[in-house]
Amino acid sequence: MVDQSMAAGAATADEAAVGDYFALLKPRVMTLVVFTGLVGLVMAPGTLHPILALTALLCIGVGAGAAGCLNMWWESDLDSAMERTAARPIPAGRVGRDEALGFGVTLSVASVVVMDLATNHVAAALLALAIVFYVGVYTMVLKRRTPQNIVIGGAAGALPPMIGWAAVTGSLSIEPIVLFAIIFFWTPPHFWALALLRAHEYARAGVPMLPCVAGDDVTRRQIVVYTLLVSPLALAPTLMGFAGPLYGAVAGVLGAAFIVLALRLARDGARRQAVQMFAFSILYLFALFATLLAEYALGLPTSGWSLG
Repeated sequence: MVDQSMAAGAATADEAAVGDYFALLKPRVMTLVVFTGLVGLVMAPGTLHPILALTALLCIGVGAGAAGCLNMWWESDLDSAMERTAARPIPAGRVGRDEALGFGVTLSVASVVVMDLATNHVAAALLALAIVFYVGVYTMVLKRRTPQNIVIGGAAGALPPMIGWAAVTGSLSIEPIVLFAIIFFWTPPHFWALALLRAHEYARAGVPMLPCVAGDDVTRRQIVVYTLLVSPLALAPTLMGFAGPLYGAVAGVLGAAFIVLALRLARDGARRQAVQMFAFSILYLFALFATLLAEYALGLPTSGWSLG
């Protein structure tokens, strides 16, 4: 009976350890990255064997998770100072910094090598760029030095559609670059809405997020600016002829709603408006890419209102 209890306890500890290492990969972020990478892969002309396609998506997910792990390793001191992140595995003491570093580096290298072997050099190089940019540029350089950290650093999170496209074609073209631009300009209003809600935590941790440095009013105005940029930009796939009227309608309606929410936030400045803006921004990006995926997966017309 004692042996069985000890075995059960050991199993529970092992399961907790696995869960902690999985948490280091930032699974919610990883899911969005894989999803946008899938859209780029499906939209790309040509074919990729299903097993290789799944391998490419796995590499995108693992690479993103590895970058998240290295981000947590570098920022463990910041995470311990913030309510939102204090329970993460490293600041909570469940995973050591050295173990997290080794885990993140191993997964980073493995994801790039497997991507190269399974697809091509271009996709592997773009995956490596995303990891290096997120960890080396955003995490290690920008995050603690400039309130524009998320603007510049957002490029790393915008690369997955380009990686998925390159995995199929071995090259790039205007379509994945437009998808990159949509995510890039979407990132500031999405993240700054969260920053408005957590400004006191960032200030305590010494992170120069825009609300801490420039104030809430400036942040809300910047959210409006980027929302006014991304909403018409999101119509580009239909206007350029590689998405159809369904996508155009969804992008138009959601873009108008996005702008309205940004203007309300700028005018009222209430916490409730920031919560709504943050939540809607997630729905906005997911709906755009889900509609693109549906159009291509179902073979719907994509000629749209082409400017060509």
